[in-house]
Amino acid sequence: MIRVQRQDFDIGTEIDAVTRGRSDVGAIVSFTGVVRADTEADPLKSMTLEHFPGMTERELQRVEAEARVRWQLLDAAIIHRVGELLPGDRIVLVVAVSQHRSDAFEAASFLMDYLKTRAPFWKRELRRSGEHWVEPRDSDESAAARWQNG
Repeated sequence: MIRVQRQDFDIGTEIDAVTRGRSDVGAIVSFTGVVRADTEADPLKSMTLEHFPGMTERELQRVEAEARVRWQLLDAAIIHRVGELLPGDRIVLVVAVSQHRSDAFEAASFLMDYLKTRAPFWKRELRRSGEHWVEPRDSDESAAARWQNG
């Protein structure tokens, strides 16, 4: 399940959607990203995410399929919000479902590293000091690099 949307999501409902009626599930790993204000000196007022409809969803489907090749996933979900978000708003949900926890943890981590560094989203922050586009952090790039040879 891949969705790019403006509206908020309910974590429990989304997890239920990928596990309902299954008796082969042994592990469900989820990650929910939340917009944070992060600094008192220059607090975030809002973040606006942009994307190219159609292209973004195809790319997310491609990376989700790659995760299925790398790990034994029974199902997965990626929900990413776009538009203007405020501190405290949910921004992303990744769910990895498998028979074993290691596959679910690794796949969820892989998907989040991809979303932080390579996914076709553009983020613009509005802070007290002004507005600027967000670039991936070195720490995000380092985390994503571990998946390059696997």
